[in-house]
Amino acid sequence: MTRVPVAVIHGRFQPLHLGHLEYLLAGARTCDVLVVGITNPDPTLTEFEPSDPRRGSAEANPFTFYERYLMVEGALREAGVAAESLRIVPFPHGTPERLHHYAPRDALHLLTVYDDWGEVKLHRFKQIGCPVRVLWRRSEKVTSGSEVRRRIRSGEAWEHLVPPAVAGVVGRPEIQERLA
Repeated sequence: MTRVPVAVIHGRFQPLHLGHLEYLLAGARTCDVLVVGITNPDPTLTEFEPSDPRRGSAEANPFTFYERYLMVEGALREAGVAAESLRIVPFPHGTPERLHHYAPRDALHLLTVYDDWGEVKLHRFKQIGCPVRVLWRRSEKVTSGSEVRRRIRSGEAWEHLVPPAVAGVVGRPEIQERLA
């Protein structure tokens, strides 16, 4: 796989879990600088997505942009990604025509495809002229944000599904209180 100067990878990270970390680290190996786009950065601007209607709901997006920023930064630094090789930006992919305002226009966009939503994103990025590389196509996920959120709400063990830095953010009393 050819390395590129800059690559863009994105996700909601609600919360960032071990599957996300695998994806982010695979992305980091492709480039000198990884731009991580956090999607649905502003709940008032989140668009309805017909291919996955639940992804825009308040229940599916309990963490703020800033909390997710801390998760991404903490997990990647903990995993050895150098600060100078990392940028974290808001990424409103529901309005693809705006993405060039948030990430370099000529950067390689990295995706993984698990379902129809992945195919929709791939099509959208190609449609607006973004260079795209699919890191992998799979039918099964390591885990999901939905499962982590369900476990948190029900009081089940969840910490083993996220990197330690993420558990530190999510485990804060004020966040736990809000999620209960």
